Amino acid sequence: MNQYEIAVLFDPGLEVDLSKSTAKLEKIVTDNKGKIVKSDNWGKRKLAYQIDKHEYALYVFYTVELPAQSVAKVDTTLNITDEVIRHLITRPDLKAIAKAEAQKAEKAKKNLAGGSEQDDSGEER
Repeated sequence: MNQYEIAVLFDPGLEVDLSKSTAKLEKIVTDNKGKIVKSDNWGKRKLAYQIDKHEYALYVFYTVELPAQSVAKVDTTLNITDEVIRHLITRPDLKAIAKAEAQKAEKAKKNLAGGSEQDDSGEER
């Protein structure tokens, strides 16, 4: 199974009860032999341009594991789902993510270890 990221823009009218829509999306993924690894709800945000006369949308990002042949089915189903204004399915660059996390950890380690900072000449600041 491959890992994918799905960005979904839900209708802003669903802000009160988003749980039904998220359950519907989870059902779409599980019906296509996939599983949701992580979800991240960013809440209501202003769109860059109007979509279907909406100026705002509810942004929710999912990390899912799906078989490659199921991606087209999920995409088609999301296209005809009324609650979804827009969606995007991408494959994350796992090597780039791992490299960025390693650099972040290294930078944090340097900041913890470097109690007194020194400039290039070796003098303390």
